[in-house]
Amino acid sequence: MKSKAYRAVDVNRVEPAVWLQERDEAVVHAGLDVGKESIYCTLRWGADDFDRPWRVRNPCDVARLAELLSAVEQGRRLIVALEPTGTYGDPLRQALEHAGLPVHRVSPKQASDFAEVFDGVPSQHDGKDAAVVAELASQGRSWPWPLPAPTEAEQELAYQVAWMDAQRRQMMQWCGRVEALLSRHWPEATRVLPLGSGTLLRVLATYGGPHGLAAAPDALKRVQSWGRHFLSAEKAQALVDSARQTMGVTMGRWEEESLRRYACQIQQHQGEMRAARRRMRELTRDHTAIRAMGAVVGVPTACVLWVELGDPSAYHCGSAYRKAMGLNLAERSSGKWQGKLKLSKRGSSQVRRWLYLAALRWVRKEPVRSWYLRQKAQRRGEGKAAVIGVMRKLALALYQVGGRGELFEPNQLYASLTKQSAQSV
Repeated sequence: MKSKAYRAVDVNRVEPAVWLQERDEAVVHAGLDVGKESIYCTLRWGADDFDRPWRVRNPCDVARLAELLSAVEQGRRLIVALEPTGTYGDPLRQALEHAGLPVHRVSPKQASDFAEVFDGVPSQHDGKDAAVVAELASQGRSWPWPLPAPTEAEQELAYQVAWMDAQRRQMMQWCGRVEALLSRHWPEATRVLPLGSGTLLRVLATYGGPHGLAAAPDALKRVQSWGRHFLSAEKAQALVDSARQTMGVTMGRWEEESLRRYACQIQQHQGEMRAARRRMRELTRDHTAIRAMGAVVGVPTACVLWVELGDPSAYHCGSAYRKAMGLNLAERSSGKWQGKLKLSKRGSSQVRRWLYLAALRWVRKEPVRSWYLRQKAQRRGEGKAAVIGVMRKLALALYQVGGRGELFEPNQLYASLTKQSAQSV
């Protein structure tokens, strides 16, 4: 590459009429590096034959870029490639598709690894990144990447999934604050009822703390009415007694108000999550694959997987589907140093979060519970690795159920887990 080869040219100063007449290549590759404010485009005409990058303001000059690339395509085959960069590149992809230009996707990991191979320098910057993407596309390391046009039902399903996940994340923040206040002012409460208990939240939202509950003349009656048949008389009495005999620090007025508002926020988020789950079940009532996956991990979690990863049948095997979740095992070893196997954690963290919750539900019931307890005992009380093992097996089961249309058998999941444990011994 020549000196200052990556110096960019403003796209509005490019005039294709002259320099395109001097080009007779049949295939051209355009590499794009997409950022929030700027897009860099580099044309690769052949081996070691690159144009200087075009600097494009995003999104002001996107139409101009599509016009220039359309001119390049006249009389030759043009492949436009870019890395997935969230939503910053979606307006560009739409403009390119409207212009009839094929858009390909290049793996960001491959682009990063190829940076030093490309010109012998490990540095990465916008102009060079665009050239690297074009080079990878010319080597066949890119895949068609059409911009999907989801139906209204698919858009609503994605909306409900995003809303449910956002509500849960915000709810967990408020739960952390409530737990901190209860540990200081009413530590006995969470020994009687869990923090997510609807009864405990009703008590906190109504009274703001132990003092109000202890002073209420009908405290026991109200607690029993809130708990209904889910709360035993012994636990209801224990909660009231703990409020009267708590060893916690005496609460002030604003501390009680804080606890009351935090509890109300948690109740509000729980209500929003329940409404989103109901709507997702309605939307997927006739969806065969999601319903089949829902039998394994629940319909809400199945909807998360479908929205984030797409149709399981689009993957060539279960391992590929699991890899898309970031649940494949990766190892880093060098010389005499032997690294440990760890999850790659690539892809959507939202998928792993909801699948983790599904795995926690599985380890609470047989036959998986007995296997989980044995694994936990072997690891001196540490059960996280066993839960991850359940997650990895659930990923394969979801592929078979949702992608292959097979029936799910819990005993097969247990047999798979025990077989894996026997092989690792």
